[in-house]
Amino acid sequence: MKYIFITGGVISSLGKGLTAASLGTLLEARGLRVVLQKFDPYLNVDPGTMNPFQHGEVYVLDDGAETDLDLGHYERFTNCVLSRHNNLTSGQVYESVILKERRGDYLGKTVQVIPHVTDVIKGRIREISDESKYDVVITEIGGTTGDIEGLPFLEAIRQFILEVGAPNVLNMHVTLVPYIKAAHELKTKPTQQSVAKLREIGLQPQVLICRTERMLDLDLRQKLSMFCSVAEKAVIEERDVAHTIYEVPLTLHAEGLDQLVCDLLGLKTRQPDLAEWKNFVKRVISPSKRVRIAVIGKYFEVRDAYKSIYESLTHAAASEDCGIDLELIDAESLQDGVDGQFKDVSGVLIPGGFGLRGVEGKIKAARFAREHKIPFLGLCLGMQVATIEFARNACGIKDANSTEFNKNTTEPVISLLEEQRGVKNMGASMRLGTWPTKIAKGTLAEKIYASTEVMERHRHRYEFNMKYRDQMNEKGFVISGTSPDGTLAELIELRDHPYFVGCQYHPEFQSKPNKPHPLFQGFIQACLEYQNRATRAPSDRESPRRVPEQELVLQR
Repeated sequence: MKYIFITGGVISSLGKGLTAASLGTLLEARGLRVVLQKFDPYLNVDPGTMNPFQHGEVYVLDDGAETDLDLGHYERFTNCVLSRHNNLTSGQVYESVILKERRGDYLGKTVQVIPHVTDVIKGRIREISDESKYDVVITEIGGTTGDIEGLPFLEAIRQFILEVGAPNVLNMHVTLVPYIKAAHELKTKPTQQSVAKLREIGLQPQVLICRTERMLDLDLRQKLSMFCSVAEKAVIEERDVAHTIYEVPLTLHAEGLDQLVCDLLGLKTRQPDLAEWKNFVKRVISPSKRVRIAVIGKYFEVRDAYKSIYESLTHAAASEDCGIDLELIDAESLQDGVDGQFKDVSGVLIPGGFGLRGVEGKIKAARFAREHKIPFLGLCLGMQVATIEFARNACGIKDANSTEFNKNTTEPVISLLEEQRGVKNMGASMRLGTWPTKIAKGTLAEKIYASTEVMERHRHRYEFNMKYRDQMNEKGFVISGTSPDGTLAELIELRDHPYFVGCQYHPEFQSKPNKPHPLFQGFIQACLEYQNRATRAPSDRESPRRVPEQELVLQR
């Protein structure tokens, strides 16, 4: 078993998660069995209660763990199917230590960071490696070297290297080499100081991953090599990619990172087969057509709040040799009406979320998509607002609402899950994880999935109120997917609409670059058909639909 630890220095948000995921892609392409895990130093037990404005997306795993969004990168870039054992926070560590102390597990000893806290951290690494299913364990340490809350994790790594032997471990440090415009040069001092900080803790990186806007020349590589005690060939340039994050494995391979890692760890592998990955990237960068899609949300100030949705759209579009232009529309701007904001839009997507803010704007967006026959995809809350809209405006249930937004509503078409009644603690208490959905025969959903049962990941507290099912079905509202016992509505569609689909679950958590999720792929296909019809329509006196020919940069 070999171990790779990835730390970060200088500043946060350098892309350690993408670097770890990309390395996983390359090692898998060489035939190695890889697993990734993320250690987060914050004291929250998990990110489930964090505001998206602070933390971005909460990524949900098969077993219901609410985790850091980097685990989404891990699953998208590799074949890993992760669990709660692949994400560890300081909150979980200290919770475990305190519970053990209260039970008397420490037999009266004084409980300290060393060895008790560091033992829990090392134990999590061993939990993964003891399964004997993998050749390489890649562990990313969140935060920035020097952060006080991250010190126990770095100390645990130092101890772990002594226990398993230095030849079995590789330390990789992601750092910033900034370009100073006034001086017209790249500066190495921040990296030098970051590595010096690691050395104080007792860790020496063998590989430097240098995030930079400009090319690293030979002199600069030699300088970093000398001052950081890293081999010159182990100074790896990780320049900002021009088009899409899926270029990162290819740029790192061009730098020789995967061969270097295998050499340093003594791994004998074949050369990587990256043909399929290259073809995917080519379709993302140079699609033969483009389509404009409106996303109606309220967390756009944080680019990572809808990360998995943007990536799922990329996967689906690439499968159709299509590029996407996203129209990001703040739901609050639609409170008083659409006012032409959907001009030239060929699809409307409403993502999940919580709280009352922006809900009425989302309801208006769903109505516009329904009445104008624009392809629509609603995810979790998106499905719920579409349900409320249909109940109000198609079924005449004027006071239709969710008890999340009005707990005293007389027409609760969306209501609290029965098992959620009386729940006091907010963390990890929703309906979480993978659950089966039974697909109704003869529906659009059956055509999309080509299956009568699917497994999907959930994260919600509220559900469709089944007492309204027959009344709404008469008007064309079809529940095309339910829980196996038929008591919970999982998937809805409209009979008289080319593609109006809403799901209670989160399909974006299961999409991969060369395996797009069926709901997203069906949505993109419907958007292209709508765009083609609109362009050909003889009654359309406006000029043909024009979508800017710009490069796809969904992640920016």
